[in-house]
Amino acid sequence: MIDPACRLSLTDLARRLDEGALSATQVTEAFLQSIDAQNDRLHAFISVDAENARRRADELDAMHARGARAGALHGVPVAVKDIIDVEGMATTGNSRITITEKAAEDAHVVARLRAAGAVIIGKTMLHEFATGGPSHDLPWPPARNPWNPAHHPAGSSSGSGAAVAASMSPAALGTDTAGSTRHPGTACGIVGMKPTYGAISRHGVFPLAFSLDHVGPMTRTVADNAALFDACIGHDPRDPTSLRDARPASPDLGKSVKGLRIGVLEEFNAHAEDEVRQSVEQALDTLREMGAELVAMDLPPLQTFTDCGRLIIQAESYAVHKSWMRSRAHEYGWRARTKILSGAFVDAGTYIQAQQLRRSLTQAFDQAMRGLDAAVGVSSLHLPARVDDDDAIDATYDRQARTPFNLTGSPAIAVPTGFAACGLPLGMQVVGHHRDEAMICRIGHQFEMARPWAHLFPPVADERADG
Repeated sequence: MIDPACRLSLTDLARRLDEGALSATQVTEAFLQSIDAQNDRLHAFISVDAENARRRADELDAMHARGARAGALHGVPVAVKDIIDVEGMATTGNSRITITEKAAEDAHVVARLRAAGAVIIGKTMLHEFATGGPSHDLPWPPARNPWNPAHHPAGSSSGSGAAVAASMSPAALGTDTAGSTRHPGTACGIVGMKPTYGAISRHGVFPLAFSLDHVGPMTRTVADNAALFDACIGHDPRDPTSLRDARPASPDLGKSVKGLRIGVLEEFNAHAEDEVRQSVEQALDTLREMGAELVAMDLPPLQTFTDCGRLIIQAESYAVHKSWMRSRAHEYGWRARTKILSGAFVDAGTYIQAQQLRRSLTQAFDQAMRGLDAAVGVSSLHLPARVDDDDAIDATYDRQARTPFNLTGSPAIAVPTGFAACGLPLGMQVVGHHRDEAMICRIGHQFEMARPWAHLFPPVADERADG
């Protein structure tokens, strides 16, 4: 039985902690028990830092007793993708290569969360070094989808998505190089944001592809996501891409979408399977009924964006792993090894051409966004396959409409839109102008108010079916 405290949203938890209706110790224990009850089945966590989480909760309760408050996340547990450094914990990347590498200090984003009062509860599952896909030849087995554990929860921030959906943590950090916060957001029926490039520091985050990597929040609701994002932003001189002028996402959540001009990413939507596309079309109808003006967009083909992103990821990830690939390639799982090694065949000229094409695609998207407040379209093109079906994973996993916004650096947030006939979640993404996380969260939150999902939970572990 899941403790009722674990069913509360981050913002509700923060309020009740502030009021004294719940203590940090109570909340931390509730989530530790939820993890203990479900992790053997869902594999959402690689490691749980129960001792330090309890110690931190005690400190925060003592502070509250003195009438003080650490910050907006005082006493709220947060899980961290195991490619982001947490002092004293191994950053394994779910790889034999780095399985014992303990972090000497917190990543900047983790330090920001601690300063806001968060309790770091553990490190979540991921695909090896945030690439590849679900794989059964790694140190830890792949995470499972809480709505149907026979299926994958998407990724590469797979454990973060599963943990939030299954009430094992009210919030989590993920990374997003080609959609890896939004993919599990959609697959797990939660909210995943890829912020503006540079909005959240990547210092202390193991890179996949430097020019495309983002850190992003994953939560049950849009308001939660905005709150977590607001705690994470802040200039960091140790990350040369870190923005000095990142803006909070929360201020405009209560504003209507009436009168907003929202572009429709039809070029991307057309490639989705029927249930996915129809769900997004119904979401667009809801936004229209709420008073938004929907505008068709003229964009380059989705495949052009996808091919460009693939070349850049191949080249940049191979640059990171080149020395290990020469001496320890056999220690990688087969999916990560195959994807990373493909970068050995991307020469400098091809990489430069891909970056030049990226600039042209970004200009085309910026042109299409002129006069618009945001854009809306599909996130995933397919429902998540069974976790043990390699052929289906190979056929569907990389077919998605998220990579374009890693290329452009635009903020994008995935929000739920409903469920497929098989019971797996569906979703869409809202895309904004640079540094306008407030607008995409405003649209996402207002859509959530019209089509709420936060009261829906996957069945608890002992009630799940494997089919």
